[in-house]
Amino acid sequence: MAEVMRQTVASMLQGIDRYNPDNLSTLEHYVEIQSQENAYDLEANLAVLKLYQFNQKYDIDITCQILLKALTNFPHTDFILCKCLLNQNLCNESPIKEIIVLADLLECCDFQQFWIKVNGMQDLCARITGFHDSIRKFVCHVVGITFQTIQRPLLAQLLGGVDDHTLKHWVQKYGWKEEGNNMIFIANQDENIKTKNITEKIDFDSVAGIMAACR
Repeated sequence: MAEVMRQTVASMLQGIDRYNPDNLSTLEHYVEIQSQENAYDLEANLAVLKLYQFNQKYDIDITCQILLKALTNFPHTDFILCKCLLNQNLCNESPIKEIIVLADLLECCDFQQFWIKVNGMQDLCARITGFHDSIRKFVCHVVGITFQTIQRPLLAQLLGGVDDHTLKHWVQKYGWKEEGNNMIFIANQDENIKTKNITEKIDFDSVAGIMAACR
């Protein structure tokens, strides 16, 4: 269904028809399909928010879904693009302001606090199929470029307090290795350091004035 809608919506987003208010109901329905089927179309979602901005009339439910879908695409800047199309009053209203807090926590990589907030918003987040796993992909991305080894309980916490079976799934998915003393080997970060040769090119004309002044 999502793929069929993607093709239909793509034609709607061409040229000036992108901002045709008659297309809004179709675009809103597409947002709901994305949430249900774990699909994602940033351009279509931005078009919805732009139409809301033109009319200064936001459907809070659809807006929340768009923002939560944008969170699932971290570390890309989708959420910032969406937030820029919201008015300030809306950003200060619930549950929009709570979603913005989630984005700030992800930006700071404060994953433990992020999951605490998510647990208090289960009804909202549960509407986005694959939400939790999409965030865990981002967590694993950060862990993969940050840690050489990590304690098993800490990794489980960062992934949202997952159980042992789920933890093993993510460890295997990223090719990490479980070691003794409850530690997990992530990567030898020293191997990721790349040397760079810097060559400075200074032509004669650029130093001629300095040489003349030194005489």
